[in-house]
Amino acid sequence: MDENDGALLARHAQGDAEAFELLYRRHEMRTWRYLERNAGDRATADELLQEVWLAVSKDAPRFDPKMRFSAWLFAIAYKRLTESTVTSAEPSAAPAAPRDQATALTGAVQQLPRELRDAFLLQMEGELTIAEIAAIINSSPETTKTRLHLARVKLREQLSE
Repeated sequence: MDENDGALLARHAQGDAEAFELLYRRHEMRTWRYLERNAGDRATADELLQEVWLAVSKDAPRFDPKMRFSAWLFAIAYKRLTESTVTSAEPSAAPAAPRDQATALTGAVQQLPRELRDAFLLQMEGELTIAEIAAIINSSPETTKTRLHLARVKLREQLSE
């Protein structure tokens, strides 16, 4: 049976490097996709990913086991992203004729206003609940629900064009 993330982080806080490696492998790509889709470029996402995982390692002893690890991880990623010099990357224009749905969706997500994009990506990449997202972005659950709804409406509009 796989060990849960909170237990792995506790082992890492006790000095177990293998536990950290397993956590990293489990969450690396989702975290990177969140950063890349928000920052708009791979180099920035790579740099921020390193900062996020350094913070995870450093702050492991302060992790509250009542929290879900993924919510804590994406809160760190959100904070690093908003503190970076690329806090609101200009969205790139969506390609006129996307090669596939993934390309179209990526372009459409990048065109969302920052508040909508944050909420949407935290839910999609982080698999976070509305309450977790609201806590991370410092908004009410109602505002978060509205942002998620508006993000989906705008994405549907952009993808239908």
